[in-house]
Amino acid sequence: MSEKEALVRFGISMPQSLIEQYDRLIALQGYDNRSEAIRDLTRKALLTSSSMQPDETVAGTIVMVYDHHISDLPITLMELQHEYHHAIISTMHIHLNHQQCLEILVVRGKVQKLRELQQRIQVLKGVGYAELSVTHVDEHGHTHEQPHTHA
Repeated sequence: MSEKEALVRFGISMPQSLIEQYDRLIALQGYDNRSEAIRDLTRKALLTSSSMQPDETVAGTIVMVYDHHISDLPITLMELQHEYHHAIISTMHIHLNHQQCLEILVVRGKVQKLRELQQRIQVLKGVGYAELSVTHVDEHGHTHEQPHTHA
């Protein structure tokens, strides 16, 4: 939010028990007030891949957890990553325990293609979790989150 942008006040109604839970949560997260916490929730909601235009260029991650003992799953995942090599910038593979692996794909491309990749991963037998998280990118590769300056 720019310094010149006007703040608009509005009211929110919710059950007492819900607001008490919310207040405890935001206090644990270090927020001084509800307004900033709600602004952050709103920003996060606006950055979900489902709220973006399919042809919008974004950068982000696909985080997945899978059982590497499932027959051919590691090979299938590798082949899928090769199929989408143009969208995958980097990968990180972590062994969580004897069975489970955590893999992080750093991605960039059109929302529609990245959603497609995430969904193709999610439906594979043995994949317990696969989530796409993205942020806007302009044609020069800058994100729209924070200004970037060099000293």
